Amino acid sequence: MKAIVTTLVVGLLALVSPATADDAKAAKKDIVDTAVAAGSFKTLAAALGAAGLVDTLKGDGPFTVFAPTDEAFAKLPKDTVEDLLKPENKAKLVDILTYHVVSGKVMAETAVTLDKATALNKKVIVLAVKDGVLTLNGSAKVVTADIDCSNGVIHVIDAVILPPSE
Repeated sequence: MKAIVTTLVVGLLALVSPATADDAKAAKKDIVDTAVAAGSFKTLAAALGAAGLVDTLKGDGPFTVFAPTDEAFAKLPKDTVEDLLKPENKAKLVDILTYHVVSGKVMAETAVTLDKATALNKKVIVLAVKDGVLTLNGSAKVVTADIDCSNGVIHVIDAVILPPSE
């Protein structure tokens, strides 16, 4: 009887013990799932789907994503998002979305030391710190940094950045 009670206690302790680092890593979501779960990136998620980039950002990475919120997309001129989501504008949408992604995992501590970053679309994003806040191209501000994901990091921004024209 004592052996059964001991086994039960050890088993229960194993069930309620704190998660290990491996458990936490396994539970961490990828960039897409993290953004969707946050609930404030519905427009970004729809755009990624329309552009065919969901599988890319669910891939191994690592990636650094400067993720505009729904409010950031709402600042664009009227009907811009609707136009970009049309199949005939897929190339332009892909160009804009990949301009928000940098290869590698660049945490804020490193990002604030850089003056530029090359996006996946091979175009340069100008980085600067203004009043203690990391900005992109002088307009978008990082409002939340270092959202750690299984395949990279998300930095939330308050505006959509547009790639420079050729």
